[in-house]
Formats: sequence, structure tokens, C-alpha cells
Amino acid sequence: MELMLFLCAAYVFGCAFRSFLPRADVQRICLFDTWLSSVVVGRTVATVAEVCFAAQWAIILHQLATMTGADTTANVAWVIVPLIVIAECFSWYAVLTRHYLGNAIENSIWAVVFFLVGIGLCRLLPEFDGAVRVALAVSIVGIAGYLAFLMAIDVPMYLARWRADVAGGSRLLRPLEGLRDVSTRWVVTHDVAEWKGEIAWMSLYFSAAVWASLALCVCYSLEDQLPRYRTEATIAAPSSGALTVVGERPR
Repeated sequence: MELMLFLCAAYVFGCAFRSFLPRADVQRICLFDTWLSSVVVGRTVATVAEVCFAAQWAIILHQLATMTGADTTANVAWVIVPLIVIAECFSWYAVLTRHYLGNAIENSIWAVVFFLVGIGLCRLLPEFDGAVRVALAVSIVGIAGYLAFLMAIDVPMYLARWRADVAGGSRLLRPLEGLRDVSTRWVVTHDVAEWKGEIAWMSLYFSAAVWASLALCVCYSLEDQLPRYRTEATIAAPSSGALTVVGERPR
């Protein structure tokens, strides 16, 4: 539980920091003229926070998989963090080189991860009843909405920016050149047009995702209560099998 609280605190702090000092990494724009608005600081905070959020999902899925014996959910739990680490590498590549294709790949990986999470949660539906099944169903619906947003709005936005840069002959930065750039250059702008493409994902990121992180902590803390919501079929099946074995007469 202490680990879950630590991961949640890191994610919530990261979101709070980024919501008070918003910036768009590849464009190098921000709202306030302070070194805390530099892309290298903001991207580092975001990387730590996002890996912590992924770890929360891995832990809760592993907990539920262990309780129910759901191998599919357990397998999903093990791949979440490695995939998100790969996504963060593409994010840093996009930020350092100003190559929007990296952002498109990053968010596509997030889509794959939460598609797998959705599969893991669907596997758990028959194992629980009552409030827990409702919570699982709500989570699955929320994930479906998130995937729809990524595939219909977020990833296409980055692909469109990438194509526009290619058509305009925009020069990419080398990684070391980009590292110097993100450490020393930030452009303050309050022009809504500059922020228009970021408003949707920032609004969801700094609200719904924060509540999801807090909810994961609450769910993990209720581990002792979860067995009460197991479906009768999943509890009775092992017991029935054991009685059959005991009752058999040797032949």
C-alpha cells in the first residue's frame, strides 16, 4: 500500500506541476517565463509521473490476477511498464528532435497498453459480482473512451503536424542539439491559437487521469473486501472439484 501511495503521489504531483506550469514540448511554448517552464524540467517530471501511473495499473492488475488466477490479466500486468518505458523513449525523441512522428508513436503505444488493460479487466468481469463488477465495467467504458480519443483526435493531430513539417521542409534537430535547446529555450505565449491543439488532452490528463490514479489506490486498499464480491460460480468450482476427488472410490 505504501508503494501505491508513493506512485499515486508522484503522479498527482507531476500533474499538478504541469497544470500550473503548462507547456507544449515540441513547440517549446509555455505560459510563464521561469526555468521551471523549460521543456527539460517538464518532460522529466512527466516521464517519472507517467511511469508511476503505469506501475499503478500493473500492480492493481497483478493483485486481481493473483486473487482470481486470471493468467491473461497477469500477463498484461507484466508488459505494462516496459511498454510505457518504450513510449517515453519515443516521447523524448520527439521532444529533442522536434519530430512529431515520435509523439504519434508514443501515443499509439499508450493506446496498445490500455487496449491490453481493457482485455485484462474484461477477463476479470466473470470473477466478480456487485460493486466490483460495476467498477470494472466503468473502468472498461472509460478506457474505451480514452482509446477513441487517442485514435480519433490525439494521434491524428500529431500525424498531421508531422506531415505539415515534412511538406514545409522543417529541419529536425540532432539529439544533443535538441538537449541544449530544451534546456535553454522556452517561448512565453498566451495566444489561444497556439494552445488550441493542446487543450483537449491537457484537460483530460490533468483531471480524469488524476482521479483514476487516486481510484487505483482506493481499489488496492480494499483487497480484504474483494473476496466478498467473488461470484458464487468461481468460488464453488474449486470446492466442488475437491469434493469429487475426495468422494471417489478406488477402482
